[in-house]
Amino acid sequence: MTEAITRSRRGRPGHDRDAVLRAAVALFIRKGYDATSIDDIAKSLNVTKSAVYHHVSSKEQLLAEVLDEALDELDSAVDAATRGTGPASERLRDVVRRSVEVLVAHQSAVTLLLRVHGNSDTEVAALRRRRRIDRALASLVNEAVEEGALRADLDPDVLSRLLFGMVNSLVEWYRPNGEISADQLASTVAALAFDGLVRA
Repeated sequence: MTEAITRSRRGRPGHDRDAVLRAAVALFIRKGYDATSIDDIAKSLNVTKSAVYHHVSSKEQLLAEVLDEALDELDSAVDAATRGTGPASERLRDVVRRSVEVLVAHQSAVTLLLRVHGNSDTEVAALRRRRRIDRALASLVNEAVEEGALRADLDPDVLSRLLFGMVNSLVEWYRPNGEISADQLASTVAALAFDGLVRA
């Protein structure tokens, strides 16, 4: 029986697969993916490298799993909005809210996604998926403009980038254990984006 399994069954923290993933993403964010090694991950958990390798075959597998965690949730939210019925403006508002909720629930994974630069096959694949999501969102914004729900004097692609850039910026300051709940945050972002700051 391996060291990882033995310790996990005893209930000691830091030796199951989820713990390995959490340790990896924390180090990837703090040090950068390229500067982080399996040995670094093992040391942060106070285990041997073989204990980490019991759960994953490589550092890149860890990266892929974390990025997929963020992308799968975002894909699902955008797909529901683009395939849905009803006014595009309402579907756009819904996907903004859902994007905030995804970010809060998977903040570390989304943070890492926003920091990849295409330095590996895994990162290139993640960036390709992210670009598909961006195109789908821009198309939804354009649909809302054509409906007359959004201003037609502003470029839809720019609107989309600004709108979801605001959502993405939340990773820099939002803390899940703070005073603002995920639901309050999602409502505030949607209200700011679609209702504005100035009272009518």
